[in-house]
Amino acid sequence: MKITLDGTVYEAEPGQTILEVARANGINIPTLCYMPGLPPFGACRICLVEVERSPALVAACTAPVMEGMNIKTNSKRVIDARRFVVQLLVSCHPLDCMTCEKTGDCTLQDLAYELGVTNPREDEGDRHKYPIDSSNPFIIRDYNKCILCQRCVRVCDEIQGIVAIKNINRGFDTKIATAYDGTLQDSNCVFCGQCVQACPVGALVPKKAVGKGRHWELQKVRTTCPYCGVGCQLNLHMKGDQIAYVSAVEDGSPNKGRLCVKGRFGYDFIYSEDRLKTPLIKENGAFREASWDEALDLVASKFKQIISESGPDAIAGVSCARSINEDSYQMQKLFRAVIGTNNIDHCART
Repeated sequence: MKITLDGTVYEAEPGQTILEVARANGINIPTLCYMPGLPPFGACRICLVEVERSPALVAACTAPVMEGMNIKTNSKRVIDARRFVVQLLVSCHPLDCMTCEKTGDCTLQDLAYELGVTNPREDEGDRHKYPIDSSNPFIIRDYNKCILCQRCVRVCDEIQGIVAIKNINRGFDTKIATAYDGTLQDSNCVFCGQCVQACPVGALVPKKAVGKGRHWELQKVRTTCPYCGVGCQLNLHMKGDQIAYVSAVEDGSPNKGRLCVKGRFGYDFIYSEDRLKTPLIKENGAFREASWDEALDLVASKFKQIISESGPDAIAGVSCARSINEDSYQMQKLFRAVIGTNNIDHCART
């Protein structure tokens, strides 16, 4: 089918929404609640657009396209509506952007700047005064900054299947909380951190990232999670040679934007003083540091000595479950083709 967006005709497929067609053709329609991989929700009303012959503005994330649609994404009526919604959100939002961890990476902040929302509304209402929950080692919850976009609730429920958080109360007192409004550690939360990655504002932030660097100071480095053989793709957000926090690669296989608690929060070992940084060789009952060449030459000579004295089956190897499949393949090939033994196993099998 063909539809018109801002005066230009584009092709669209049945079942697509206005937002999907617009983004596929490089037209920006801002959103707060929309998240790829989740069904359309239409909670934030930021993506409102004007559709010809429709008396009301339409949420682009939920409205399916129809043949011959004529849509305006940036008319004065649309911009005024978006500005009004952002004004309402800002009117009860803490204005501590100078110290907020999400500064520079906050969608609400970006929208306020883009739409020229510089001050709260004159008829500003009450502000929330929820206590900040920093009781667990992974996530800081500041629900004074929550905009009720529901992204955290939906990823926890529809993607992770944990259902640790839901809406409680009504009206202005609506908030996202665990059962009985307790702490995350007293709920069925598994601390995967998907809610943190989904949050577009500063309501949920990784605790270890606090004070580690502003968004524009960080360099994003893609790598593979070292904790198991699945090969989940990570983004390390680095300031210099220090990791500020870890996020999942949204379009990276096999995890597609998802991580477990180890992959997202378990990077402290990198900076442990007990971590081995160079090979050690034991002499006279004590270890000494050695170069890689010296250590590998020693191992190879010991292998040759054992094979000559007792045969290749006197050597056995166990592959680590943290290794990727390619590493395990290379290890078994080393033992079978070079050393000459089939005594090779994998620790996960036992």
